[in-house]
Amino acid sequence: MNNLRNSVRLIGRLGQSPDVKKLNGGKTLAKCSIATTEVYRNDSGEKVEETQWHNVIAWGKQAEVMEKYVKKGHEVAIEGKLSTRSYTDKEGNKRYATEIVVNELLMLGSKKD
Repeated sequence: MNNLRNSVRLIGRLGQSPDVKKLNGGKTLAKCSIATTEVYRNDSGEKVEETQWHNVIAWGKQAEVMEKYVKKGHEVAIEGKLSTRSYTDKEGNKRYATEIVVNELLMLGSKKD
């Protein structure tokens, strides 16, 4: 059960192709966002679609796979952990970002995607 303490699993579609950077020291970083959509019926019986956007980052081999094979609109399954970081924006305000750090990536859909 210790593996479940900080574990996230999502299936969704990429909102844009991954932004991949080669960092000093040879590390590769990929950033993208994934949309997940939940469909349900409200109290009136109307169909409602609710989309959530998730910021995703991948390092090393996972980032290289994303760069080579994954593009905007592709459906993927990811498993990872939540990570929150803080930074200072251009105006000097402290900001926070929560991201999912990918441990595993599975490409879904057809080869045409």
